[in-house]
Amino acid sequence: MTPPSPRNARPASGTVDRTSRDALYRKIAFRVMPLLLLCYVVSFIDRTNIGIAQVRMEKDLGFSAQVYGLAVGLFFVGFILFEVPSNMLLARIGARKTLLRIMVTWGVVTIVTSLATSPVLFCGARFLLGVAEAGFFPGALFYLAQWFPSARRTRMTGLFFLGVPLSGIIGPPLSGWIMHSFGGVLGLHDWQWLFVLEGIPPVLLGLAVFFLFPDRPADAGWLSAEEKRVVMDDLAADQKHKGGAERHGSMLHALRDPRVYVLGLVSCGAYTLANAVSFWTPMIIDTSGVGDVLDIGLLAAIPPTLGMAVMLIVGRHSDRTLERRWHAAGAEFIAACCLIALSFAAANPYLVIVLLAMMTAAHYCGLTVFYSIPSIYLSGPAAASGIALVTTMGSFAAATSPAMLGWIKTTTGSLDLGLQISAVVVTLGGLLLLVGIPARALRERPS
Repeated sequence: MTPPSPRNARPASGTVDRTSRDALYRKIAFRVMPLLLLCYVVSFIDRTNIGIAQVRMEKDLGFSAQVYGLAVGLFFVGFILFEVPSNMLLARIGARKTLLRIMVTWGVVTIVTSLATSPVLFCGARFLLGVAEAGFFPGALFYLAQWFPSARRTRMTGLFFLGVPLSGIIGPPLSGWIMHSFGGVLGLHDWQWLFVLEGIPPVLLGLAVFFLFPDRPADAGWLSAEEKRVVMDDLAADQKHKGGAERHGSMLHALRDPRVYVLGLVSCGAYTLANAVSFWTPMIIDTSGVGDVLDIGLLAAIPPTLGMAVMLIVGRHSDRTLERRWHAAGAEFIAACCLIALSFAAANPYLVIVLLAMMTAAHYCGLTVFYSIPSIYLSGPAAASGIALVTTMGSFAAATSPAMLGWIKTTTGSLDLGLQISAVVVTLGGLLLLVGIPARALRERPS
């Protein structure tokens, strides 16, 4: 028998040159990432738009800051309770159907929130929104894992994370414009139009994901047979490299490691800061004397715009120096100082915007660098379970800190004490990171 000629033989994926492989994954990224990033932006907009809605709900419905803080916290309660069940369903039906279910459900709940004219209904709607959104983030990461091997997935995950600052840039001006332009139309309040109009995009995007996203590379009509084979071979090699025999033990290793719980406690400070940035910025701006919702929305977009730029600079510096602890903790200390300064600058809108911008930049920098630490300290499945534990512990702080701030605002008539207490929590998180995670535990080899 005549052996096949080299021209007709199918080359192994390992023989595909680096340039061709890079071009292939760029092609996949251009197909997948824009829509997935847009979904994440819309997710954060719908999660945080009550920050500017509360400015008017407080006046129209008499909702106190305590009610607002409780509603913010209940979102995270629903999120925590249904994260695991959502992930179990994800494993059964796949990422595409899971994202459709989640996005359509959260869009409908957002629209229904426009009918919440009592504290009980408002808090219930926020709890249901947390239930609806539970599983979106891991579902998106699971989908990326179906397309990119781990060596390329980190940069895609970083691109996906840009949805957080982008939502802060886009969301407040958009929300302010909606409330400014539609208030009173058809007899609806401005905040009702906000929930109705911002609840429609996730429904449409969920349908777009379902019809435009193939579940796996093998189902992608826009990939050639050779391109599909290269991706599938890369993913198979990735799984083989990770190994399977040690999977169970490595998960137990993460759960038994006290430093993982230290990181979980540190994340409580990070999430406390995140809530101050995401949910209280519009109210802080309103309190400083800016009354028009359009102006509040435009001003609230300034801090995340600066924050995104600084985040990229600091993240690159952290990668170049391979230093993580002081980059993350230092950012937390700067943010804590801004929180304290905000408690004394409430009547000066110019100073408030400057401090909010500094605090937001520090938050994005600290959070980005901090979440690189678990995957550096742990490896393989231990990293996945460790990150899940760290995130869950932080979510408990996310559920309780808004209620605390709202109660203080209602009781004292000011956010000042709440901001100062938050600063203490954030500072303790930074100190715990430096003391509880020694530098030798994060030694990295330059690539």
